[in-house]
Amino acid sequence: MLFGSISYLNLLPFQVFLKRYISNNAAKMTFRNKRAVPSAINKAFKRQSIHAAFISSIESRKCNCTDLGIIAHKKVYSVLLLEGKNQTDPASATSNQLAKVLNLQGQVLIGDVALKHYLDGKAGIDLAEAWYNKTGLPFVFARLCYNKHSDSVQRLARTFARKKTKIPQYILKREAKKRGISPKELTWYLEHIFYEMDWKSKRSLKLFLKKSKKI
Repeated sequence: MLFGSISYLNLLPFQVFLKRYISNNAAKMTFRNKRAVPSAINKAFKRQSIHAAFISSIESRKCNCTDLGIIAHKKVYSVLLLEGKNQTDPASATSNQLAKVLNLQGQVLIGDVALKHYLDGKAGIDLAEAWYNKTGLPFVFARLCYNKHSDSVQRLARTFARKKTKIPQYILKREAKKRGISPKELTWYLEHIFYEMDWKSKRSLKLFLKKSKKI
């Protein structure tokens, strides 16, 4: 099975979990992992060149999905709208659409670059917070979906949901250094990312998809 993984810090706990899961799995040689930005993962999933992935929630409407997602309650800190003329982020799908749904004007900035922008004290509207202020709901940026190997993916999702993944210090230091932030800032950021979809998350996703159809 070829697994697609978004190459941002918000999926670091899952990436650490997946590596351990594969190494402990009897069929580990059947697992391979491909990392890319969300828009590239979406395209690969649609072509079925990958079999499971966290794909952008706006693209998940007709997909087979698990109850795992990338979810923010109030602020997410890594999806921002900057002042200026309208400009989408080519790496994004959901965040670009979210700005349209919220009828906000400006430049969309996502991922680790957006997190660094925030941590450097620069201005920007947190789009997850803007959604919460309007709806009172968390926001679902991506969902773990699959087009093959349904039993394996569902089992993997349930295992991840049951376990709290501890990220080794050497990985925290390495990943933080790549982004020009501190391990403490990275740990703080991950405290604001959630993965299990509860009823509020599902209600929020349904509302977002409904509003998106009207644009």
